[in-house]
Amino acid sequence: MKSVFDDLIGQEHIIEILKGAITASRTSEESQEMTHAWVFTGPPGSGRSSAAVAFAQALICPNNGCATCSDCRAAATSGHPDVEIIRTEGLSIKVEEVRELLTRVAWAPSMGGWRVVVMEDADRLTESAANALLKAIEEPGTRTVWLLCAPTLHDVLPTIRSRCRHLQLRTPSLAAVTDVLINRDQIAPAMADFAARVSQGHIGRAKYLALNENVRSNRARIMQLPLQLNSLAAAFAAAQTLVDLATTEANSASDERDEKEIEKLQEAYGKGATGRGMATGGSKAVKELEKEQKSRSTRMVRDSIDGALLDIATFYRDVMMVQSGNTESMINTDMREHIESYAAKHPAHSTINKINAIMDARTNLARNAAPLVTCEALMCRLAKA
Repeated sequence: MKSVFDDLIGQEHIIEILKGAITASRTSEESQEMTHAWVFTGPPGSGRSSAAVAFAQALICPNNGCATCSDCRAAATSGHPDVEIIRTEGLSIKVEEVRELLTRVAWAPSMGGWRVVVMEDADRLTESAANALLKAIEEPGTRTVWLLCAPTLHDVLPTIRSRCRHLQLRTPSLAAVTDVLINRDQIAPAMADFAARVSQGHIGRAKYLALNENVRSNRARIMQLPLQLNSLAAAFAAAQTLVDLATTEANSASDERDEKEIEKLQEAYGKGATGRGMATGGSKAVKELEKEQKSRSTRMVRDSIDGALLDIATFYRDVMMVQSGNTESMINTDMREHIESYAAKHPAHSTINKINAIMDARTNLARNAAPLVTCEALMCRLAKA
């Protein structure tokens, strides 16, 4: 029988808990299995947002999450009146957005037994936004459920996480991801194995990588950068290459989308319909949209750079594995000769230092450091022997 939980790969322990909560939610008795606030955490690609959305579908579905009824389909696409899915595309979730959200979810459920709010990036809440959300979680509506998602529990305000039930998702195995790509997405076995390995268990990225030759080409160029760091000039050139590739990838994904969004908004304000241009307020709305798009583009570039840094980290991880005498679990098997040669020429302690340098750069990016300067500083550190 089909279920909304079918796409949660390698999360059997989470599915069991959620199904128990669904069963408990159908009774009027209070139970420890069902609570009003949850935090889903897990590494990128583990499916924490998918788990939260599936839970929301199951809560409002009369058949406990059949995945086929109109309620399940509407909830998955934010089209259900009792399910609110917050997907931020900016750098943060501001207090004004949270206050608007609290106004919308203050009413009792209109159709089902629950009103469910899924916040996919709870780690992006500003401090004031988190404090505004805290009051709603402290004093929830009688039939309101909050589902917050974040990479780790420490990314959520302590006063919020202390009032939520915590579910920790794990990274799916290589075999599980490969199997999904082959059977669900009809990807060739060899490509599925490659994508699963280099994506490190991130199902969405694995699929994206397997289906886009240009993305694979960009990754191949990025993976060559550690081999080119033989001088200070080369380090600065590598940083510029990294930022350029990330920016190009992000812009290619957003430019067409941005243009369509502006066209639709202009049409909504009557552009082209009366011959007089847009109605009052149209220009202001377009400027607000352009501001949001710029923020989204900034985040996409930073996310793209972060993904590239993780790819480079797998190079040094493989070098470290070779230096320790373990070559069986190598990620970048297509670069085996380069990796083994690099490992023989550099001391093991420097490899660890370089991995730490990459993690420091990722932390700085998350704190809104300038991308190019951050990458330049990183490449200079990596260029050291």
